[in-house]
Amino acid sequence: MMRFTATVEVTLREGIADPEAQTIERALPALGFSSVHGLRGGRHFSFAVDAEDLEAATAVATEVASRLLSNPVIEQHDVAVQPA
Repeated sequence: MMRFTATVEVTLREGIADPEAQTIERALPALGFSSVHGLRGGRHFSFAVDAEDLEAATAVATEVASRLLSNPVIEQHDVAVQPA
């Protein structure tokens, strides 16, 4: 059994309003960041997974992301797994 580190980035799907990011984006020009556009927010999770190999650890992390960490109706997730 090996230990792996999984990271999951959860973001809203394209076309879903992101009011928090929109508010921040409206404030950016006043702070001197007029060249920044298309801001989107999200959440970051990291956790350890004990598994036989990278493929098994990735499968567990993907299932956790799909079933618990994100709402598949409005969110998408990206999973990355590497040896700890």
